[in-house]
Amino acid sequence: MNFTETAWKVFNKSIEDYHIFDDVDTPINNPFEKDSLERILYAKNWIDTVQWHLEDIIRDENINPTEALALKRRIDNSNQQRTDLVEFIDSWFLEKFKNITPKPHAKINTETPAWAVDRLSILALKVYHMSLEAHRESATEEHRLNCRAKLDVLLMQKEDLSTSIDQLLADIENGDVKMKVYKQMKMYNDESLNPILYQKGQQK
Repeated sequence: MNFTETAWKVFNKSIEDYHIFDDVDTPINNPFEKDSLERILYAKNWIDTVQWHLEDIIRDENINPTEALALKRRIDNSNQQRTDLVEFIDSWFLEKFKNITPKPHAKINTETPAWAVDRLSILALKVYHMSLEAHRESATEEHRLNCRAKLDVLLMQKEDLSTSIDQLLADIENGDVKMKVYKQMKMYNDESLNPILYQKGQQK
């Protein structure tokens, strides 16, 4: 089983586990061994799955404004956790490939392996939920047909993205691509970088 096959299997395990209770407050119960790549991938997708449903909840037009603000804060925190975990996955790959010497004319990819894996995790969620819509009995036949067509496209994307990720990892391992990681340096959660936050602190 190659990397993306493993990742897709783990992502779907996380999604299925979440939907046992389908509750954003359900605690994670990671079934994989400590320090294993599978455990990291499961944790990554769990964050994405919970955030997917938080994004659904906050779009309720009748939501209480106070509750909406609390949800926005929770989504911001989730985004930060997601970014931190993606960067952790890249650190895992850097360690894996640390003894690889890139060839003199090695290319640099537009995104790191972990950010491509991030897209694969989100894609697993899209496939899961589009499949539900494609088979939802309470929907119209037109709706189901439209969703089946979209599902076909998503499954094609899954095949293409999986192939691209596996090729990227092979190219890094062969020295044809140089793995280079930049931290995201998000500013909005940092009290020293977000003007709204640090100006508020100066006024105290």
